[in-house]
Amino acid sequence: MYFLPWVILGLITGWLTGKLVREGGYGPIVNIVMGIAGAVAGGFVARLASSPNHGGVAYTSFAAILGAGIVTGINAYASGRKRYA
Repeated sequence: MYFLPWVILGLITGWLTGKLVREGGYGPIVNIVMGIAGAVAGGFVARLASSPNHGGVAYTSFAAILGAGIVTGINAYASGRKRYA
């Protein structure tokens, strides 16, 4: 139930983060894939960390956005790319 929103948010966040990185990172496809991977990881960790009565799509979606941004940002930093074109 939560997986599809995470993938969609990861796709959007990966694409946007790639636009913020000078020289476009590794390209739109890799940025989107890293965004999806980060979103799924962030959403999964948030789902495991929350209690059964707390959370939901909004809570885990926020964690998915953070996860996608962190993964693509770390990749840009590790590859020596500058943020903010």
